[in-house]
Amino acid sequence: MADQSIIRITKEIGEIQKNSDLSLAVAFRDRDVRNVKAMIIGPHETPYEFGFFELIPPTLPDYPRKSPAVTCTTTNGGRCRFNPNIYASGKVCLSILGTWRGEPGEQWSAAQGLESILISIQSLMSSNPYENEPGFENANEAVDKANQQNYIAKIRHESLRISVIQKLENFLGISSTGDLSTPTEYDPLADGLDLEDPSIPWEPFKDLYKRRFLWYYDTYLEAIKQAKKEVKDGQGFVRMPFEGDNNTMNGTFNYSGLEKRLQKIKVVLNAEVDRWAIEGMSAKNKDTTVPVNLTRQFDQIKESFRRDDIPHNVELEQNNPFVWILTYFGRPMTNFDGGMFRIKLNFSPRFPEEQPRVKFLTPVFHYRVTPDGTLCYIPNPNRCDDVKQHIEAIFHSLEEEAPPYDPRTQVHPEAHKLYWGSEEDRKIYNRKLRRSVQQSMEDF
Repeated sequence: MADQSIIRITKEIGEIQKNSDLSLAVAFRDRDVRNVKAMIIGPHETPYEFGFFELIPPTLPDYPRKSPAVTCTTTNGGRCRFNPNIYASGKVCLSILGTWRGEPGEQWSAAQGLESILISIQSLMSSNPYENEPGFENANEAVDKANQQNYIAKIRHESLRISVIQKLENFLGISSTGDLSTPTEYDPLADGLDLEDPSIPWEPFKDLYKRRFLWYYDTYLEAIKQAKKEVKDGQGFVRMPFEGDNNTMNGTFNYSGLEKRLQKIKVVLNAEVDRWAIEGMSAKNKDTTVPVNLTRQFDQIKESFRRDDIPHNVELEQNNPFVWILTYFGRPMTNFDGGMFRIKLNFSPRFPEEQPRVKFLTPVFHYRVTPDGTLCYIPNPNRCDDVKQHIEAIFHSLEEEAPPYDPRTQVHPEAHKLYWGSEEDRKIYNRKLRRSVQQSMEDF
């Protein structure tokens, strides 16, 4: 049974890793497929919006005949209950996990799997999580309405503070006061340590969190701006009827402090790519594998543009294979027609374990580009080591003619609202985009 369990969970993890769902991620240590970590990104328009919530779904010898026990580890050290059904201890109450009674047909079956578990947990992260409380339907309506608002307010604050800010500060070596506690984040590889050593902290989603933070930075700031209208700094959290002494969410609001901490993280992340460039040149001088690989790919892509008569171009900044400058010419008969944009691709010395950071040097008004130029694009998950695949994904993200509505990729708040608003809003969006395209030629 144990072998069947390992085969099953290996297959399930592979399937999740191959798809392009931006809300879920799973990883395991190569030497033990049963050592799994999972991640859920909080849904749009909920108090959990774009928060990073980690879980440990250990497999059992008789999985999938029996459901696995799932533990949420994003609990601020066991001090924060993020949902009536997600306890401060990390326990997750769901009928399919056998930790909560459910209606017939809601119990676990072998036809379900890790992905269905994660989606079920994500469904708890609703716009009104107070409704997950079993006594919700019988509560006093007036008191209940106030409790719902108070509960949403404190979850929104703590999702930002714990699942986003605290997590990134730990990765980057920033104290909660905004000071750098270490010159740079600790890199076990630099010390020649084995990342599979159980004594080394295992953070498989670190790079993902950094890139997503840059995508959603302006959304976080917008959430703070709106929240400041509803609560005041220093105001205490309201305790809910279902919260116990060791299973609660206590604290006070401090959105001004959270805003400063977000800004500090952004500064440090922007500086990180400068360090990559310096480290990259050192690696190039030593003729190590990554710069050799990037140089080879650069030469091939540059030649393919020339050979296939493609108008785009790539150059290396200061002959550094870790810093590419891509010149993108807008495709005829699109909103980008007549535009010319310079885009910087910064590569890590640990590429492809750390993925490229892509930023527009030429300003553009687009729902996939943040106000400061960070591009949200989705590379082929099975070809993340292929730079050409990254470039093609960049072009696709800009030129999509009928994109599906997906707020996880809408990283410019104003452009997002205009593009998906009324017919008149869409016209305003198109005018702003065209104006930035026309301006792009004047900037060259």
